[in-house]
Amino acid sequence: MNKYWRNLRYEIPLYLVLIITNLLPDNVIFLRLRGFLVRPFLGSCGYNFRLGRNITLYNPINIHIGSDVYIAYGCWFMAGEEIRIDDSIMFGPYCVVVSSEHTKKDGSYRFGISRTAPIKIGFGSWIGAKAVITAGTSIGKGVLVAASAVVKGDIPDSVVIGGIPARIIKR
Repeated sequence: MNKYWRNLRYEIPLYLVLIITNLLPDNVIFLRLRGFLVRPFLGSCGYNFRLGRNITLYNPINIHIGSDVYIAYGCWFMAGEEIRIDDSIMFGPYCVVVSSEHTKKDGSYRFGISRTAPIKIGFGSWIGAKAVITAGTSIGKGVLVAASAVVKGDIPDSVVIGGIPARIIKR
């Protein structure tokens, strides 16, 4: 898709909606309203999408969200590649989900080519506050990601993970 058309159709209107609705408090009514207004700009989105204030969504067309999803205050989504979020997921405040990462060129990360890989988060998972989910991550169903964890790779179903890098704490 032409990047100028994408900016006009998705990104600029989305940012205007987010700027205007950021003036509203985070309560159930306005979380639902913000989610409802953002839905048309995403790749796909189920029902009962609740969205906190001060969210950043880059390349929203690559973000696919299921039903009954809650994204808290200050989260940041960078969708260089597809980000797929299943049903019944909760994100704590200030989570970062990024499906691209820098590579080195001539000893510097500044001008290296970006490497992208999709991210998938399974049904019923809970992503704790300030967690970071990196490119190429696949999180299973019913996973609890501890606060401030950095997640990379494949995570099995029904586990608690935490740490930097994230490891299984409990099955």
